[in-house]
Amino acid sequence: MNNIENTATLSVRNFAQIASGQVEFGDFTLLVGAQASGKSLFLQLLKLLVDKDQISNTLKTNGYDWGKNSKLLLELFFGEGMSNIWKRNTEVIFGSSKALSADYFLLKQGRPTAKEKEENLFYIPAQRVTAMYQGWPRSFGAFEIGDPYVLKSFGETLRILMERESTNGHGGQSDVFPRLGRMSSALREEIDKAIFYGAKVKLDKSTLKRRFMMHISESELPIMSWSAGQKEFLPLLLSLYHLIPSSKVSRKDNLEWVVIEEPEMGLHPRAIQAVLLLCFELMERGYKVVISTHSPVLLELAWTMNYVQSMNGNAKDLAQLFATNKTSLKKLYQTIIDNKTFKTYYFQRNEGGVVIKDISSLDAGSDDTAEANWGGLSEFASRAAEVIAKLAAHHG
Repeated sequence: MNNIENTATLSVRNFAQIASGQVEFGDFTLLVGAQASGKSLFLQLLKLLVDKDQISNTLKTNGYDWGKNSKLLLELFFGEGMSNIWKRNTEVIFGSSKALSADYFLLKQGRPTAKEKEENLFYIPAQRVTAMYQGWPRSFGAFEIGDPYVLKSFGETLRILMERESTNGHGGQSDVFPRLGRMSSALREEIDKAIFYGAKVKLDKSTLKRRFMMHISESELPIMSWSAGQKEFLPLLLSLYHLIPSSKVSRKDNLEWVVIEEPEMGLHPRAIQAVLLLCFELMERGYKVVISTHSPVLLELAWTMNYVQSMNGNAKDLAQLFATNKTSLKKLYQTIIDNKTFKTYYFQRNEGGVVIKDISSLDAGSDDTAEANWGGLSEFASRAAEVIAKLAAHHG
């Protein structure tokens, strides 16, 4: 852990395209807003704040050297051409810290301690499919120098995981999904019904080139023949294997946060619901889950959870919401209702830049259109309803 208190509030001013805003993270936090509104950069900044020493040491280990130039370090982390997102008047406050300068992220001198080598936030980027090449996770060094750190780190983590997994199994293959001992049978069943439809995913080690294969009836399909949603989901699935230990330990090592960018990519709404159940599993294990999204399904979850909690709802209500009444999920549902908080923030574009607004109540009757329209995600549906209502009244 680094030397600032790891509390759950991040305030920024004049950072990238963000003019101002503060996010107080809940157990489940959603960030919504149009493309290029700064959500990803904000989340990457969170990663840098939580894991600055571990990031610096990882970059050094992989041969990067920025000396005492914080601009170069920012470019190595955020990506090529991104060093100017930190301006002269940028203000960043994390938890109870004072305003931080870019120099705060420079690696201190001396040998790093064991804690400084620990990762506390696991980041699943939106470009997760590109973290794999020809069906196999890419190593840190296989990426271009200008690629964002979170993408390199994600690929490297999956590579190490699968290198370890490739030593298991029999007959040149090992099970990837379904995999006994990894997540509950109820969650595996939901994934199967929503994403894989009875197909089995195996790690093929029968040749010199390891690869993932999908077994459907008598056919074996390489990853390039899978559906777009299945290809998008595989890195998420492998991430969950990393985050959910097969032992009785609830969390992975010292990880406390999980950031997921756009988990809905390529997925049908039923599949998104399965991913949300997996997020519940992460929350029950004590992770703070932070998600950027363009999907109304996730906002509908946050809105429903706020209402269920305010009305003293119970596990039966969530069983109805997810259309699955498995007995093994009742404890999970009740834990989420009783103990977890849900927050939603909108990255709103204004003339002076993006302003971050707390729209956690998601009140459709609010005078604030940003909140009433759920950060724009329900705006089209609202207009469609108005058109239909007007036509119906005219022809009634």
